[in-house]
Amino acid sequence: MGILERTMQIPTEHEANVFGQLDTYAKKIERTFHVTLIERNGEIKIMGEEGRTKRAQEILEKLLELSRRGNVITEQNVNYLISLAMEDEAGDVLEMDKEVIAYTVQGKPVKAKTLGQKSYVDAMKKDMIVFGLGPAGTGKTYLAMAMAIAAFKNNEVARIILTRPAIEAGEKLGFLPGDLQSKIDPYLRPLYDALYQIMGAESFLKNSEKGLIEVAPLAYMRGRTLDNAFIILDEAQNTTPAQMKMFLTRIGFGSKVVITGDETQKDLPSGQTSGLDVAVRVVNGLDGISICHLTSKDVVRHPLVQKIVKAYENYEKKEESQRRGTRRKSKKYRG
Repeated sequence: MGILERTMQIPTEHEANVFGQLDTYAKKIERTFHVTLIERNGEIKIMGEEGRTKRAQEILEKLLELSRRGNVITEQNVNYLISLAMEDEAGDVLEMDKEVIAYTVQGKPVKAKTLGQKSYVDAMKKDMIVFGLGPAGTGKTYLAMAMAIAAFKNNEVARIILTRPAIEAGEKLGFLPGDLQSKIDPYLRPLYDALYQIMGAESFLKNSEKGLIEVAPLAYMRGRTLDNAFIILDEAQNTTPAQMKMFLTRIGFGSKVVITGDETQKDLPSGQTSGLDVAVRVVNGLDGISICHLTSKDVVRHPLVQKIVKAYENYEKKEESQRRGTRRKSKKYRG
């Protein structure tokens, strides 16, 4: 194939944002698509094979538009656009960027950053109960928290209830000092962190004192009926089937529920069935309930986290494949 040359304009004020520090993003695009980028006085020349230059230009155009809208371009933005281009996936990142869910205390907009996150947010708007399943860093809890705070501020719900099972992550902490609240706070810290970032500590404390925002262990939900509330159950993979059934039957009129969990990170005792696994099978297909599966593509933390998550996924698939092979051989010998 012959070499094709494309040109586009990138205003000087956006160059550093689009190309990255020391042209990091530009070099990544060059390496990925085997093209050459040459910049002269705001004009960018893209040289390479036709299909490759077209993809590179499309990515640069989208990065430029994101920059024009006031976004600080991150490596995650670049990696995600590249992954979509490589797989020829449909979906417009620019459309996702238009919708702001909420603003943090510092005024930073909270938006869906991937197609998976956009589907998750749309499901939370549409359905009464949403399961958000996926690995660490996919924004399951953070986006649910942003939606809850937005609903609360818009008077769509009267209160926010945040809960999670109080279970150690693979280690025994022993007896913790202090009163009951002090003992359970370490388990609920991730929920507090997200609340403080989006709502602010002062606003949270004020609403918490009024009983409008409640952060409590899952065990506290028994016997209650939760009306007109936005309820988030976090770390649901650590619930038992009985706990999950108890939680799902607490939901009252005017409420919205988001259940988040990572099916690969269970801290339950060995041999204990996860309530999340059971619930997903039981409620699958029911009207008013969505089950959203986020993947390593939806990780929005440091790019290295995405690589780690993907490496674990590959490792676990390989292990499962080997186990199946061992079982098949065992059956063959017995037969």
